[in-house]
Amino acid sequence: MLTARVIPCLDVDRGRVVKGVRFQGLRDAGDPVALCMSYEAQGADELAMLDVSATPEGRGNARHTVAAVREELGIPLTVGGGVRRLEDAAGLLEAGADKVAANTAAVARPGLLTEIAERFGSQCAVVAIDAAGRAGGGGWEVVTLSGGHRTGIDAIGWAREAVERGAGEILLTSWDRDGTRSGYDTALLAEVSRAVRAPVVASGGAAAPEHLIAALEAGADAVLAASIFHDGDYTVGDIKRAMARAGVPTRLDPP
Repeated sequence: MLTARVIPCLDVDRGRVVKGVRFQGLRDAGDPVALCMSYEAQGADELAMLDVSATPEGRGNARHTVAAVREELGIPLTVGGGVRRLEDAAGLLEAGADKVAANTAAVARPGLLTEIAERFGSQCAVVAIDAAGRAGGGGWEVVTLSGGHRTGIDAIGWAREAVERGAGEILLTSWDRDGTRSGYDTALLAEVSRAVRAPVVASGGAAAPEHLIAALEAGADAVLAASIFHDGDYTVGDIKRAMARAGVPTRLDPP
């Protein structure tokens, strides 16, 4: 049985880690290299680093930050933000990323996922899906541009298409829950997990170990969180020990 992965996430803006609520009201949360080293020491299985202002500002991802982190990091690193072309993905992989996540550009041109998968393998192609509940409770739609644009595209259907086009993993963020500490959207996670064969990483809303455990029980293969780690509420080790006590297969480092 595969172990569930715990993935601290660093939202980066101009070389600094930031955190907000629903992608707004960003506050400084620290230095990315220092935080990555700390989380690896705590037992993180992977790390995710997302340049939250690259796409809204129409620029590329800050590769020098990726390279600086990779120099100190020994675990897998997923990088997203500003990935519009195959060349953008290639540059991030060359800088040290293990996987590249595409969101807005993949929605606009789904063939980008196929290009990345065919060139570097589907294990490198991550589709980042930000999903918001439709008014009236009619499912979820995809939002892009860091939550600034509601596309009207059905999130479940887009998840299926993205995997068919080559995405090897789905980074699924509930826009409604992001930064709210109200728990993951387990209904959304369950729907997407049932719809695709690719691993699903849950994101958006974690505040306590029970939230991460609930996400895994809903069908997620991995759980991503930011605020609870940045604010020092829990260490990665705290979360993994709680998961193990709940019977979730977890990689625990020796004490």
